Amino acid sequence: MRKKTESALPVVVIGAGMAGARLAARVPGATVVGEERHAPYNRVLLADVLAGRYAPDVIALPATEVRRGVRAVRIDRADRLVHCDDGSVLHYGRLVLATGSNPVLPPLRGLGDTLPDGVHPFRTLDDALALRAAVRPGVRAVVIGGGLLGVSAARALAECGAQVVLAQQGEHLMERQLDPEAAALLRVHLEALGVEVHTECRVRGLRCTTATTTESVRAVELADGYELAADLTVLACGVRPRTGLALAAGLDVRKGIVVDDALRTSDPYIHALGDCAEHRSTLYGLAGPALEQADVLAEVLAGRPARYEGTRALTRLTLRSPDPLHALDLAAFGEARPLPGDDVVRLADATRGSYRTVVLREGRLAGGVLLGDLGAVSGLARTWQDDEPLPPAMSLLHLLIDDGGH
Repeated sequence: MRKKTESALPVVVIGAGMAGARLAARVPGATVVGEERHAPYNRVLLADVLAGRYAPDVIALPATEVRRGVRAVRIDRADRLVHCDDGSVLHYGRLVLATGSNPVLPPLRGLGDTLPDGVHPFRTLDDALALRAAVRPGVRAVVIGGGLLGVSAARALAECGAQVVLAQQGEHLMERQLDPEAAALLRVHLEALGVEVHTECRVRGLRCTTATTTESVRAVELADGYELAADLTVLACGVRPRTGLALAAGLDVRKGIVVDDALRTSDPYIHALGDCAEHRSTLYGLAGPALEQADVLAEVLAGRPARYEGTRALTRLTLRSPDPLHALDLAAFGEARPLPGDDVVRLADATRGSYRTVVLREGRLAGGVLLGDLGAVSGLARTWQDDEPLPPAMSLLHLLIDDGGH
């Protein structure tokens, strides 16, 4: 009897997010198990759903057959079986964990295992739809967390007519991506739209009222004793890789599920990718690296030579608006904070509302931030991703003003 080839082995994918859907589209016959009731969708566009610009079907990904509303509960590595909560059991030749991440629920007073009415995470399409149903003009909304997700949520809620307060514990908005100057411009943009921004602001708890057996949020309590009135509270405090299945199965897990350059876990028949995967001690948590990993793994599963060597990820954020004058484009890559000895060039144009900064380290582009006018972003990103020394004739100023011929 002839042995099955790698490509003939049954592939089971746990997780129907962007990474799992991308992989399934490239691996014919793969079985995909997804907890959510929706078809796979573009998570990057959730703020547009919240703002009412897109209906859920608009952000759906190309058709991928998924067993929706089914949760994998146990992996039997010895017999290569996946047990699901609907009683079904799936056999796999190769198993792919694309379990994604969960929103971080901060340890706040008044926040238990069950969220009070009016308190919402912002991670899934159901979260966006629930917020969309709850928001109305004049409603008081507090967004806890000033990262990429919190800024997007605050902007969308303001567009819906809510009175929005954004509470950020750090010194400035989007600390992971932006330098202080770019963050200050982003803050001005949000405040011009009516968003009240508080930085270096530590939230202590929630004040809720109880009607019969239901708790409803009424205010967000700050560490200094001040209260922010709230009809809605959005928790945008980051995400944590979902590693429970992998841990229970005895796989190597650190911050995420540890994978090698073939995106293989400590079990040679199990792979992981996306938000749950830790590659070379790095967790990405971004769509770009997850999609790149899916493309590499599709080649691996087909028996073709392929290696994932990491992603130099570019973060882009578009804060859309019905009024083009109130839209904002932002891009950040690499290390925007200079170290001693680095060269830095900044260009700011208050008239056009644009800001560009790049950092050069030992003759190479180390990182940068662009806000407003992104005409130079393609050339800068290519130079950074190539990680080659800049030609002597190419200056940082040239990189900043080059618009790719536009």
